Parts: sequence; structure tokens; C-alpha cells
Amino acid sequence: MPDSCLITAARACLAESDPAAKCRLSRDAFGALQAGRLAVDPAAAGSAFDAPGRPARPELVPPRDLPRRRLGSPEGQAALVHAIAHIEFNAINLAWDAVARFAGMPPDYYRDWARVAAEEAYHFGLLRERLQELGYDYGDFPAHNGLWSMALETAHDVLVRMALVPRVLEARGLDVTPGMMQRLREAGDERTVALLEIILHDEIGHVEIGTRWYRYCCARRGVEPEARFQALIREYIPGGVRGPFHIEARRQAGFSDTELAGLEALDGIPT
Repeated sequence: MPDSCLITAARACLAESDPAAKCRLSRDAFGALQAGRLAVDPAAAGSAFDAPGRPARPELVPPRDLPRRRLGSPEGQAALVHAIAHIEFNAINLAWDAVARFAGMPPDYYRDWARVAAEEAYHFGLLRERLQELGYDYGDFPAHNGLWSMALETAHDVLVRMALVPRVLEARGLDVTPGMMQRLREAGDERTVALLEIILHDEIGHVEIGTRWYRYCCARRGVEPEARFQALIREYIPGGVRGPFHIEARRQAGFSDTELAGLEALDGIPT
């Protein structure tokens, strides 16, 4: 019989501020879930943290205040790896928040996001190791808090969360990663390119999970998903959306042709 609850484990992972410990707890929680040692109780969810555990560094600044660095220098390569690692660190918290915050979803919803949390922890570990190979560590560069800000904006409604965090913000990674990989190849950094190939493959699956549960929520409420998705983008994304879009990756992640056409129509249009 399970001896603990996945929701309790999710809150412990969220509360942890040390990155290595957060990753370890995340992997352990998913392993315990797979082994049947954690119960999935949807009624236990319904609250999380406005500010999850995070280390004192990196310094969080507005996106416009982040310095621009060229990939031609070792510092520039490290800064890019750090930026991606910071996204993955936030993604761990976002996945566990999806588990802890929203009550009443099917058990598979909680299992899916626990798996995402464990995979994001794996990604963070890969990138942190790469940073250390480059002579730096997580926290050595400033970062911004945009992903978590959207978590707070969508904390009131699981449908809105599934639409905007996996399918807009995280899906943006599907669009920009091929370009980053090309720039890194040109800089001779094949080691980081190999890591991004792993991450891109997994992130398609994470966005697909968001798509699946977004459509579940729409069906449960009798909402037309494609029109609602467009309306939510206009409501919550003040700068509009930006292309180009990785169409094939987004299709694999469950985007319909209608949704893709709608995104391209909104490309760069302020909402």
C-alpha cells in the first residue's frame, strides 16, 4: 500500500530551495510514484506556494536588463547555457505546482506532471554540469522570473494554466531551440548541442501533455478549445506572440492546423 501522498511530495519539492536537493527530491518522488509508494489523491490538491523555494542566486532582474553576450566567447556560451538552465529550474517548480495547486483532475493528470517534473530536473542537472565544465555554475549570471510570473497569473484556473504555460511559454522553447543549436554549432559547442537535442525531444512531450489536459478541461466545460486558446492569448500575452514557429514540433505536441494558423496570424501583433 502507498505510504504517502504525491501531493505532499509535490509541496516538499516546491519548498526546497537548494537546486541539487530539489532535483533529487523530484526524481525520488517520481520513482516512488512509479513503484506504488505514493498515492494519487486529487482531493488533496488545491494549494501551492506563491513563491517556491529557490536559491539566493541568480539575481532576478527584468528581461530588458539582462546583458547580451556573444556566443563567440566562453562567457557568452556559459550565459546561454545558464539561461536555459534557469528555464529548466523554473519548469521543475511549474510542474510540481500543476500537481499541488489544482484539485479534482483525473489521477493520470498528476502522474503526467510528476513525470514532467522529474524530466525537468534531469534537464537542469545536464545543463548545470555543462555550466561547470565551462567554469561557471548556476547563479553566476542574472536571470528573469517570467515563467513563474505566468504561473501566478494562471493559478486560479487549470484550463488557463494548461493553455498558457505549456502551450505558449514552454512551447516557445520548441521554436527557439533549433536556432540556438545552430548558433552553438557555429561556435563549435557540439557538447551543448547534444544536450539541447535531448531536451527538445522531451519538451515536445511536455507540451503535448499540456495540450492533452487543456483539451480535457475544455471538453469537461463544453468550451471550444481552438477559439478559447486564441482568446486566452489575446487576454494574457500583452506583447502578442512571436514567430517563427517550429511547425513540425508543435504538430507533434498536439497543435492543430487551425491553432498554428491562428498563431501565425497573431505573430507580433500586440493584443
